Amino acid sequence: MCETRGVSDSSCCVPVITSAITDGDAERVARVFKALGDPTRVKLLSLISAGEGGEACICDLTAPVGLSQGTVSHHMKLLAEAGLVRREQRGKWAYFAVVGETLESAAAALRGV
Repeated sequence: MCETRGVSDSSCCVPVITSAITDGDAERVARVFKALGDPTRVKLLSLISAGEGGEACICDLTAPVGLSQGTVSHHMKLLAEAGLVRREQRGKWAYFAVVGETLESAAAALRGV
């Protein structure tokens, strides 16, 4: 008897899972979730999303999270490397915008879509 499914016939041996994401996709999705594993980075993404036009200057991100510009820059670098934000240099300031497609893609990979 298949204990986990309560089935006593041969269908117990038929795999329930028929497909999964590739190893490469799993690594890419894991990088996204690793970047989101820090509350400060989640808050930074939220601040950027709520910014005018869906973007924010790094100069406007330090006070809300209570960290130095260097520390915020480090967090933003990790978010950019994970593909969660786009960075655009405007004069001496960097502006960031959230890449919603990356979040949607990571969620879809887990749903098996």
